[in-house]
Amino acid sequence: MNPNDKITLSHGAGGNATKELINKVFRKHFSNKTLDALDDAAVIKTGGRKIAFSTDSFVINPVFFKGGNIGKLAVCGSINDISMMGAEPVALSAAAIIEEGFPLKDLEIIARSMAAEAKKAGADIVTGDTKVVKKGEADGIFINTSAIGVIERRFNIAASNAKAGDSIIVSGNIAEHGSAVMLSRNDFGFKSDIKSDCACLNILAQDILKACPEIHVMRDPTRGGVAAALNEIAESSNIGIVIDQNAVPVAKNVAAFCRVLGLDPLYMANEGKMISFQPAKHTQKVLKAYKKNVLGKNAAAIGTVVKDLKGVYIKTSSGALRKVLSSDAEQLPRIC
Repeated sequence: MNPNDKITLSHGAGGNATKELINKVFRKHFSNKTLDALDDAAVIKTGGRKIAFSTDSFVINPVFFKGGNIGKLAVCGSINDISMMGAEPVALSAAAIIEEGFPLKDLEIIARSMAAEAKKAGADIVTGDTKVVKKGEADGIFINTSAIGVIERRFNIAASNAKAGDSIIVSGNIAEHGSAVMLSRNDFGFKSDIKSDCACLNILAQDILKACPEIHVMRDPTRGGVAAALNEIAESSNIGIVIDQNAVPVAKNVAAFCRVLGLDPLYMANEGKMISFQPAKHTQKVLKAYKKNVLGKNAAAIGTVVKDLKGVYIKTSSGALRKVLSSDAEQLPRIC
């Protein structure tokens, strides 16, 4: 890395620039077996038990959006990361960097929503920190949350565990969060009922694991969307993935919004969706488990892991295969 290089917005987009930043700076100095797995959460063995631990920072703009706010998003984001490793949530930390002049009533709303989401997930917010900075030194409020959970069963879930022949299921309609946040800025003049899908996925994840303890990979496709999540898994597992364009679930209003703006739903952020990889023989059983939960009512099998390709491909309506790359484009406004 050139010493004159500067950080750009693309380094935060979840694509190749982000991966380069992580590898050339953070992994260079922090590298260890647990970190290098690059899963949604670290899995640590202690006292004869396995725990999952994850941390995330939220700088979303705007702070309030249809379907949620930065506080709800922060709790759901960290809960979902440990849930994707098969963990049941135990506790959270919450830290806030607040800009001078931020409305106290808005902070109250944010804190209330954080408490409500933590309660739904069965976890307590047990520690935290607050900093206030001068006007202009932050953008309203930034929140960091960390989550810890216990992995009770002997699951073997990791981004490196995808196997040839696995089916790929997504829990519902994609691209709702990214679309809702963009609409919340009122820059486009659209009137729409699109809401963020922001939700805690821990109960849904446990439902899926009870139905099929052999799940190989689970991932919540947040920043960079389904495209980024699948590319990360394909690279970690050294496999190929083919998804069917016609099978990917997208709500009509979201599809219309993306079409007008020339956006691809595969690259749009989600905050209440999950992807699972499982042996093909279990596909229908897992789909049934998804659909029993309200968060999985629109679940669909969207693709397969293949052994004769590397990377991610989409089968278009014409039957052609098109490569799906990770994007370095920063979708504004900030979506997490």
